[in-house]
Amino acid sequence: MGITRDDRTTHRNRTTFALGGDLPVHRLGFGALRLTGPDYWGPPHDRDKALEIARLAVDLGVSFIDTADSYGLGSSEEVLAEALRPYPDDLVIATKAGQCRPRPDQWVPLGRPEYLRQQAELSLRRLGLDRIDLFQLHRIDPKVPAAEQFGALAELQSEGKIRHIGLSKVTVEELEEAREQITVASVQNLYNLTDRHTDDVLDHCTEHGIAFVAWLPIARGELSAEGSPVAAIATELGATPSQVALAWLLHRSPVVIPIPGTSSATHLKENMAASEIVFSEDQLARLDALGRPLG
Repeated sequence: MGITRDDRTTHRNRTTFALGGDLPVHRLGFGALRLTGPDYWGPPHDRDKALEIARLAVDLGVSFIDTADSYGLGSSEEVLAEALRPYPDDLVIATKAGQCRPRPDQWVPLGRPEYLRQQAELSLRRLGLDRIDLFQLHRIDPKVPAAEQFGALAELQSEGKIRHIGLSKVTVEELEEAREQITVASVQNLYNLTDRHTDDVLDHCTEHGIAFVAWLPIARGELSAEGSPVAAIATELGATPSQVALAWLLHRSPVVIPIPGTSSATHLKENMAASEIVFSEDQLARLDALGRPLG
């Protein structure tokens, strides 16, 4: 079902997942939201720095990059194409459609089939691709029948314009409804060490071999800040709190792909080193106990 054998003694097996069953990716991904301007609106002010960060991510071993048509109104995709083309053979760039940006402070679900098709075509053009490896529905639009939204993605897939389909911010019920119509390769939900309100979705994805792309994996920086709840364990390991938070996600389930985003080369290097961390049973139990109660 796409799950690599969970052998903690083998680094490759512990940090690799076969997305959709046929695309092996390093389980520490990179979120490209910050390769944009202020409020994620328009292109980055320092384009050269954004290009440098994208290239560094790949140099450090990232093989899964997450972006969206709405990130910088397409500028995130453009930066990735400028920085990384011709793309390495093992690089998977996942993008999303289904949210529009009328203003910098607004993210509005928009899932009309004709809009999703248009945005897929624009993403193909901006990324310079003939086919998108993973195309995700950014949000299920409550104003459009879900079946029509899933159907639009299925048509794009049958036409060869996208390889795999993913969903974002969904419940178990929504995921199962979608799976009656399409094959879902990934789910992208908010999830981190101290916010596990979608534990049930993660468990469902684990059971069915569906990639679980965790956004806000460091909780908007709360887990890396001074006084972080993981600071003591980080000290024991000689690591940073953010590394501990990311490493816990890798231990949580073999289907989890955290996508920390950063505009800092230093932080990017720290994040990628998190895959080397191995916890003792006591440390893992203490981290597991930090989760917020559900409900």
